[in-house]
Amino acid sequence: MLSNRFDGIPRDERDQAVVLGYVLDQHPTHLTIPELCRALYAHPGDFEANDAVERAIRDLDGAGLLSCRGGIVAPTWAAIYFERLEMD
Repeated sequence: MLSNRFDGIPRDERDQAVVLGYVLDQHPTHLTIPELCRALYAHPGDFEANDAVERAIRDLDGAGLLSCRGGIVAPTWAAIYFERLEMD
């Protein structure tokens, strides 16, 4: 899930960056938590990997960058707007 561009960044923050980036790339498609875990890891039964994704979702939801209602994960307007600013 992690790439070299995240060297030196705490793991939880790296996981959040990967999850948010993937969710934004998939927008407007909304994913379930299990779909997101499967998409980011080759081994869906890996508890540690799934837990990392779920922690990232929880933290990003708390920060207002993802919405996770009823198990459906989607970027918030704030995350989408910020991504557009980054692209300009």
